[in-house]
Amino acid sequence: MISRRTFLKASGVALGASALPGFSQPAPAPKTVLLQSAWATKNIGDIGHTPGTLRFLVQYLPEAKVILWAAKTNPEVDAMLTRRFPQVEIVKGSLAEKNGAVQRAIQRSDFFLRGPGMGQSTDFMVYCNQLGKPWGLQGQSYFPDMVTGKGGADRVALLNRAAFIYCRDSKTLALLRGAGVKPPVLEFAPDGCFGIDVRDEEKALRRMKKHGLEAKKFITLQLRTHSPSSPGVDDSRPQKLNPLNPTPENIADDTRRAKVYQDLIALWVKETGWKVVIAPEVEKEMIYNKKFVYDPLPDDLKKHVVNFDEFWNVDEACSFYARAHTVICHEPHTPIMALAMGTPMMHTFSEFHSPKCWMFKDIGLEEWAPEFDRTSARQMFDTLMGIHRNYPAAQAKVKKAMAYVEDRAKSQMKVLKGVIGA
Repeated sequence: MISRRTFLKASGVALGASALPGFSQPAPAPKTVLLQSAWATKNIGDIGHTPGTLRFLVQYLPEAKVILWAAKTNPEVDAMLTRRFPQVEIVKGSLAEKNGAVQRAIQRSDFFLRGPGMGQSTDFMVYCNQLGKPWGLQGQSYFPDMVTGKGGADRVALLNRAAFIYCRDSKTLALLRGAGVKPPVLEFAPDGCFGIDVRDEEKALRRMKKHGLEAKKFITLQLRTHSPSSPGVDDSRPQKLNPLNPTPENIADDTRRAKVYQDLIALWVKETGWKVVIAPEVEKEMIYNKKFVYDPLPDDLKKHVVNFDEFWNVDEACSFYARAHTVICHEPHTPIMALAMGTPMMHTFSEFHSPKCWMFKDIGLEEWAPEFDRTSARQMFDTLMGIHRNYPAAQAKVKKAMAYVEDRAKSQMKVLKGVIGA
């Protein structure tokens, strides 16, 4: 004879765990998101996209598995990512490699997320469409030729297949809307680098000690020059942002802008007596900032200026920027890292480099984003001193902007969660 309890237990298993109290179905497999990011290692902005976007993903989609397709890393970057995100799987390789690591990772994922950048690539869109794999864009900027000229209509058609597109600047958003791009979601969400929280306190403090720097008593700056990204390599893009052979006009631009920074340094040192650090966002700019900004300075100013002679990883840079008074940069991602660390910033932008410069206006910091070629050193100094004279108010302004950034990131992750059914 079978007891009533044994019968009910066996029946519960046969009919399904939800049929009886005390029994439960096995948990469904977690949804998987593949993030394409980690574009380069010679630019801490290109490094910083990845930990920032990953932080948003693991914080707001903790139930999802994340795979990072790292376009380019090095052992130091890999170690940093593994320390901060031990749960994230990292794959490397080319999408073009048939049944390679990248294709296999996409095939076993539920969603393909293209990370922040200034890319015009569409190969991943085509591949995901062939698989019937949903995909979306996070923190994208585009030049107009993404949706205009030869092939523009085809690229618009591809963009319309996205599950969502989040532009990191309002100008790109207007460009796509004007071109007829209409995915289910087309909105603004700041660059993923805003989410960065990696730190290397030991290295940053050691660097500060080496150069005699006191916390909150120095500013940083870096000029972007018309120079090749790598020795002997020309820029293949129509915009020629990093030309192998700068024109006389290019050199004149670099010289003129460098003079503005030199004058700003002189005004700051005279007013405060505090130091200035030429801190690199891009490795190739170290020699050019020395040539254009540091070397022409008079000796009485040079003793107040530190010109870094070694590059760094983004975690050390974040710890360093957390201790800076104000961060000033011609590139955008150093200011982003400063904001993430609670430090005021100025992005002295040139829109020629891309519309991503507008993201500071979009988060309420237009006052701290002066256009380089229309702003004198005196005007920049006035903005800097406005920060200096009421530093708590400036820090509160940073906090408010970052709260808006976090809200937009959270909203985007909620949309992604809905798309994958997590």
